[in-house]
Amino acid sequence: MIAETVCSAVSAAGLGIAVVTAYRKRFLAAARVAAYSLVPVALVMTGLVQWLADTAFSPTAWAGFGLLGLSWVLFATTRTVERRRGGTTRKERKAARAAESPGAVAPEASAPALGQGARPAAKQAKQAPASRGDDDFSDIEAILKKHGI
Repeated sequence: MIAETVCSAVSAAGLGIAVVTAYRKRFLAAARVAAYSLVPVALVMTGLVQWLADTAFSPTAWAGFGLLGLSWVLFATTRTVERRRGGTTRKERKAARAAESPGAVAPEASAPALGQGARPAAKQAKQAPASRGDDDFSDIEAILKKHGI
């Protein structure tokens, strides 16, 4: 009951300010103030204020919010520990990436498209170790080298 009274008072004050603003020939601002001041009354009329008041003073609702917070903290903690530990999963992914790198960039397939013809075996042998590097950017470096960048 108190929440509805407060919302009605806020709306009445806002409409009063809107009238004063319109009297000063600032109609656009007056319309905006009137729109904002009608929101609390609309919330009371829809029953949302009563629902919020019931939820705010309900111990069961607060226990539910507490459990939601606890579950979020547990989720965030496990994700952080999983990322820090990494372990074999990260190493396996890195090994798989290193094994796929030579097949990902095929210099022979794109050479005719560039009009370079067949490349000498020495250049291919020189580029092969660079594409098998342990860092994550080795395949990007191989592509940039292939295009002369």
